[in-house]
Amino acid sequence: MEGFKALGLSYKNAPIDIREKVAFNESDSTDFILKLQELFEVEEALLVSTCNRTELYYSAPNDLSKEILGLISSFKHISSQELKGYFQFYSSKEASKHLFNVTLGLESQVLGDIQISNQVKRAYQQSADLNMAGPHLHRLMHTIFYANKRVVQETSLQDGTASVASVAVDLVRGFIGNIENPRIALIGLGEIGQNVLENLDSKEATITLVNRTKSIAEKLSEGKNILVKDLSNLESIITENDVVISAVATSAPLITADHLSEEILHKLFIDLSVPRSIAQEVERVPGVSVYNVDQLAERTLKARAIRTKAIPAVENIIEEELSNFMSWKNEMGVSPTIQKLKIALDQIRKEELSRHKKLSDKEIELLDVVTKSMIQKVIKLPVLQLKAACKRGESETLVEVLNDLFNLESTKIEKR
Repeated sequence: MEGFKALGLSYKNAPIDIREKVAFNESDSTDFILKLQELFEVEEALLVSTCNRTELYYSAPNDLSKEILGLISSFKHISSQELKGYFQFYSSKEASKHLFNVTLGLESQVLGDIQISNQVKRAYQQSADLNMAGPHLHRLMHTIFYANKRVVQETSLQDGTASVASVAVDLVRGFIGNIENPRIALIGLGEIGQNVLENLDSKEATITLVNRTKSIAEKLSEGKNILVKDLSNLESIITENDVVISAVATSAPLITADHLSEEILHKLFIDLSVPRSIAQEVERVPGVSVYNVDQLAERTLKARAIRTKAIPAVENIIEEELSNFMSWKNEMGVSPTIQKLKIALDQIRKEELSRHKKLSDKEIELLDVVTKSMIQKVIKLPVLQLKAACKRGESETLVEVLNDLFNLESTKIEKR
């Protein structure tokens, strides 16, 4: 489908203050996709919004880049002129390859980040639930997920501790090393928050979980030496803990300088949210250290060196699987021609059989079997040639020849 396109921005070309303005939570994503469906001739849509990027992939007969950028601007109440310089635009094969690179972690701020593939899977599930994933997107996503499986099995792209969650925990361990009976508060238990929790060890510190939906925190603490507290006690939670990790989806900062007392010896804040959930003013409070997602990425250089060596192998996998996908895509483009050829030949066969009315039922039955077998053998070579031409990118000429030879343009395919 030549109408598959994409547009988006990422940490590579947009600072965090721009990224957080166009970040979509799950509810926003649903509303936006439905609005997109309502306003434009969009057949498929996939909205990927993480702390590092906001990208929309879509299938439509026409290029709707300007219109969609305008819709994002209106939806997020931000000037399209302010956004225009940050958005990149992709079309056809370029968009498909970019989605491969994003999902497999080649475009991640933390190279090979395992979080992104799960985030893309959730976005794909959302598209499917909204009936905005058609044959093209279904096939593309399953090809990408298979490629990701190959990357895990065949390369070292995901080796070492280089995810945002693992880097955050490494930073915490370095901070609490000299603190007697350290206390850590983890606020927000979405996927990133839960990944942080998986990497934390309750033997190293007292851990307190805080979540808007308290039952989730209680479930995650079952059978473990972990405390659970209400978000309404935020000020006391911040006061009592040496480390506060915030992974909350919020449109405005959750933690501000007003939550901090004047007598702070040393406290570490880690903000894993986009938009940021810890106000910038907190950084200016004496005794406080604050790290956001951009700063955490700087601490992944060692793991990145290991993973960088795997890039050529990953790129080879992408090229192989992208080639397989493009072959399927091209074959889908000629499948109507193949179907019409089968119908045209079968019509000739039936017309010839109808001329022999003096034959017995058994003779007609036998001829029917024989002529069907002949048609299958006759059509086999053109079909194989068409598929081979698809792989070479030369199917268009052969399709034209078959159309002319059998007048296929006049052949109609009945819908079942």
